[in-house]
Amino acid sequence: MRPQTFAEYLGQDHILGVDKPLRKSLENGRAHSMLFWGPPGTGKTTLAELIAHYTNAHVERISAVSSGVKDIRAAIEQAKSVAQSRSQQTLLFVDEVHRFNKSQQDAFLPYIEDGTVIFIGATTENPSFEVNKALLSRARVYLIKSLQDSDVVELCQRAINDKERGLGEKQLTLPQDVAEKLAHHCDGDGRRALNLLELMSDMADNGATLTIETLNQVAGHQVANYDKKGDQFYDLISAVHKSVRGSAPDAALYWYCRILESGGEPLYVARRLLAIASEDIGNADPNAMNVAMNAWDCFHRVGPSEGERAIAQAVIYLACAPKSNSVYTAFKQARALARETGDLDVPLHLRNAPTSLMKELGYGADYRYAHDEPNHYAAGENYFPEIIKSSAFYYPTEHGLEKRIKQKLHDLKEIDLHSPVKRYE
Repeated sequence: MRPQTFAEYLGQDHILGVDKPLRKSLENGRAHSMLFWGPPGTGKTTLAELIAHYTNAHVERISAVSSGVKDIRAAIEQAKSVAQSRSQQTLLFVDEVHRFNKSQQDAFLPYIEDGTVIFIGATTENPSFEVNKALLSRARVYLIKSLQDSDVVELCQRAINDKERGLGEKQLTLPQDVAEKLAHHCDGDGRRALNLLELMSDMADNGATLTIETLNQVAGHQVANYDKKGDQFYDLISAVHKSVRGSAPDAALYWYCRILESGGEPLYVARRLLAIASEDIGNADPNAMNVAMNAWDCFHRVGPSEGERAIAQAVIYLACAPKSNSVYTAFKQARALARETGDLDVPLHLRNAPTSLMKELGYGADYRYAHDEPNHYAAGENYFPEIIKSSAFYYPTEHGLEKRIKQKLHDLKEIDLHSPVKRYE
């Protein structure tokens, strides 16, 4: 059922619509090196085959799963031979290109550069992380999206009715509700839809009407789209984090459960919650870190069944907690200043003086012990190197405990203003 023309190709209207530059260029026989990034079963390989057809190019195919540098060299030699004998360009299609290491990816560069091949790579992983920058700079990246349910429905109806390439000889009927259920089940994966449709046809007599019961029998439990090391992993974790940050407990709990249902690691979520407690909640609710840590500890003590629920409790607590990134922002700014001013000396009054010589040199001199001062506060004292004594990083918010912290710091500044020792002179 692989499409033979753009008219048969389903999906990707954002790059292959009738008025899009890429489609116009390909229909005019012009192609350039490119990378197709998208989930499985969305037409990446099919698109490469169509490009070869429209550009009248010889095709060499390599799969990074089973190939190495030797296979790359063989494909390049074949491309050179075709160019000499037939004056024909070669389209080199590399499936799962992200599985090649850096040296293997580098092997393509000179032949893309000199025009020996039109390079087309397909990847399910983010090329920003998995493809060399040198290769990225020579190939344009196109995002290939999951198929819409309507596209999958049309694909299945074509397969049911096509007598030459599909299942038309069996004269089966695919009701609209069954087709829609099948499309929803496949989550935008056209290949999976056709595989399930074929299994359903194998269970049906000629002329039969396919049913949802048959679909349930061949499909079984739907395994969510998730890869512990792929983009889906990071997307789901990101969804948990942003839902918690956005104070959306129901959404945060949903994405956490999506990870669990997909076989994901609950302790990874627990670790992320600890980061969220510091980054997004901070001193607005310091107890958030305790809740996250206790959930992690609970998982180890009682096992996954109850432990997953403890992590769910932490997800909800952190999502409902007051939010502040003041600690996160302050730490970044202080770290940046420390990096820039790492040669500044510690002021003498802040230095340790364990020996008499150090005391004679002024170490620790005039240090004011805060507990001996009124309100346990050495008003007007400077704790920075002189040149940066006016630095400030931490600005508490009006949320949660930070509202009280903000008031406390404000009160201390008022004391500073009326102190005979001027801290910021």
